[in-house]
Amino acid sequence: MRDVTDAFNDLLAANREYASTHELSGFDGIAHAGVAVVTCMDSRIDPLRMLGLHPGDAKIFRNPGGRVTPQALEALVLGVHLLNVNRILIVPHTRCAMATSTLEEIRERVGRSAGQDASWQPFGVVEDQQAALAEDVAAVRTHPLIPDEVVVGGFVYDVDTGLLDQQV
Repeated sequence: MRDVTDAFNDLLAANREYASTHELSGFDGIAHAGVAVVTCMDSRIDPLRMLGLHPGDAKIFRNPGGRVTPQALEALVLGVHLLNVNRILIVPHTRCAMATSTLEEIRERVGRSAGQDASWQPFGVVEDQQAALAEDVAAVRTHPLIPDEVVVGGFVYDVDTGLLDQQV
């Protein structure tokens, strides 16, 4: 295991710089633009900037593949009922490893990197990104705790152009 004593020094220094001009102190925590986004953990995605939003405008839930998991649904229900969310975007992206690899390929790559068998580890690969997006949007739209007044859309983010394409 790597020593953590110095491993985070650069990030802690950046955090001190950030905190010196921190503007969200006392913020109420609601989504001021009424937006929630479920998207992938991919570092090429900047959820707020891609939508012209700022900190405090939206609730963001990220996971591999940008899928509507039970945890994502939990976050959306809380966002709708407690945090001012009235618009939900489901946003997977182009060139996603979870949508362009098989489960076996992901397990093999992880196993090779880990130096041990990873065949037991579940990974949420996406065999058909369009079908998965339609399924995820339907899951949110039909959830008994998400009112019909909440607008839910499915989009694909193009990591090369920065553009969103509405699919559902």
